[in-house]
Amino acid sequence: MRTKIVVGSRGSRLALIQAESVAAQIAQLYPELEISISQIVTRGDRRRHARLDRMEGVGVFVKELEEALLEGRVDLAVHSLKDVPTQIPEGLCLRAVTERLDPRDVLVSRKGKLDELAAGAKIGTGSLRRAVQLKSYRPDLEALSIRGNVDTRLRKVAEGEFDGVILAAAALKRLGGEDKITEYLPRAHFLPAVGQGALVIETRLGDEEVAALVSPLNHLPTAQSVTAERAFLRALGGGCRAPIAALGMVNGAILGLEGMVARVSDGRILRAVEESDSLSPEELGMRLAQRLLKMGAAEFITEARDIENR
Repeated sequence: MRTKIVVGSRGSRLALIQAESVAAQIAQLYPELEISISQIVTRGDRRRHARLDRMEGVGVFVKELEEALLEGRVDLAVHSLKDVPTQIPEGLCLRAVTERLDPRDVLVSRKGKLDELAAGAKIGTGSLRRAVQLKSYRPDLEALSIRGNVDTRLRKVAEGEFDGVILAAAALKRLGGEDKITEYLPRAHFLPAVGQGALVIETRLGDEEVAALVSPLNHLPTAQSVTAERAFLRALGGGCRAPIAALGMVNGAILGLEGMVARVSDGRILRAVEESDSLSPEELGMRLAQRLLKMGAAEFITEARDIENR
């Protein structure tokens, strides 16, 4: 019987809080287990000033953690699920998804809610998805690229470099900064990233001992929701830079899934909703993707790939 495990995490304050929360849940189940956290720097962390939509490849916040797993330097890795590509490296698997926090986007602003901001107000975001949805809702605002951790982004707002910034509600809540939220943005106009608000535990295939340790942490309604979201993303071509969003919600035995694909050139947005038995999340995600492809999403995705490859 294993007496200690090593948890892999990025080194940011948010990532460590997330890894520590998972470690605490494991420790509560197995108080005799020695648990340590290994901080690993990813390419996304090293290139703090590069725009995420301009970085080559996928998984810029997870690849080095996965390498540490495959090499046996850590026993499990804790990721923000929205950072994890839909294709998992051979030899690894996503073993458990913890209960999701609020998946919504939020505005942190010096000058009031989104509807109250003056024309020309500068809003920071590191997400093309958020920028496109912002321009669709308030085309008179200026969406500007911003990088850095949550604290850095908040400081840029406080110092007046930006009039506001759009962030994930879950990130602020985990950091204890819920009081800084100016407004929770409505899902009708700001659909979140696939997996936003959820944490996932990745392990080696075949490591049944670690699998048994973390399986009680799997939250079934969250797992069903994000499985549908990731199937939707994968069916659309997953790794491309097109602005894609989805949110699954379980209500009793029914799983509803809303999806969005936007065109980069003009910001046109396609949205659709499907629902099914919650036991069929993969099928639901693929069905919603096919519906959006028939609505014209394929053209949007091809355009995004062409821009990416220039």
